[in-house]
This record gives sequence, structure tokens and C-alpha cells, in this order.
Amino acid sequence: MLDKTMRINYLFDFYQALLTPKQKNYMGLYYLDDYSLGEIAEQYNVSRQAVYDNIKRTEAMLEEYEEKLGLFAKFQEREQLLSSLRELLNSGPDNVIAIIDRLENME
Repeated sequence: MLDKTMRINYLFDFYQALLTPKQKNYMGLYYLDDYSLGEIAEQYNVSRQAVYDNIKRTEAMLEEYEEKLGLFAKFQEREQLLSSLRELLNSGPDNVIAIIDRLENME
């Protein structure tokens, strides 16, 4: 569950500009502020089910955006390459150029 929450938080960070204000509000309250479905429903004067449905649809949209644009996957790859670069710099500069080349050639 924590992995899913972390993934959705990252996807929300990358793609929130593509969401409607209502989607941003519901997702922000649910995932960032840790509101319950009931609390969000009460705040917006809608049913708990309406909030749940909106969040699930928005999660699916975020996954679809990631599938098409891949911003989170590229971020993860960059983080991994930078981590490798740090390790190489600590152990010697022999393979640093190869890592730098990969970073420079990322889309």
C-alpha cells in the first residue's frame, strides 16, 4: 500500500498540471493531507462514493499519463544513474564517462 501511495504521489507531482481543479483538490487532500474519503465528502458536500470514484478515475488518468509520457520512469532512471555516478566517483573515475554519456543522451 505504501508503494502505491508513493507512486501516486510522484505521479501527482509530475502530472497535476493536467488535472482539473476538483481532481487536484481531491487528490491533494487524500494523498498529501491524509484526509479520509468521508472528510473530503463532507468538505465538498458530496457523497463518499463520489469522492472515491473521482479519486480512482484520477489515479487511472495519472497512470495513463505516465504510460504515454514516462516522466516518472525517466526521473527514476536519472536517480539511478546519479546514484551510480556517486558510487563510481567514490571508488574511482574509471567508468564515470560512460554514466555521464548515458545521462546526456536521455530524452
